[in-house]
Amino acid sequence: MHSPETVWLVLCNCPDETLAKQLAQTVISEHLAACVNLLPACESIYRWQDAIESSREIPLLIKTTAARYPELQARLHELHPYEVPEIIAIPLSAGLPAYLDWVHTCKP
Repeated sequence: MHSPETVWLVLCNCPDETLAKQLAQTVISEHLAACVNLLPACESIYRWQDAIESSREIPLLIKTTAARYPELQARLHELHPYEVPEIIAIPLSAGLPAYLDWVHTCKP
């Protein structure tokens, strides 16, 4: 298990740029994340309900802490239009100490 202080990178794909910006603004304003990067659109190919699907999506890179992750995950899931949105978290094992410290300061 990871310490509540561990910084996590959370990945979440959105169906369009409008929703991506709305999710980013929401999680930042609610202090659930320190930073969200919206990447250029990508093509996702996946299996859904026994069919191979393809869609254009906007990837989000969200930086938060392990302590804030459960609430962040719940909020993203609540606001996301997909039945099963991609919300995955990767604990960071290293990073610029000043940046990791900054992520911790972005809380209420």
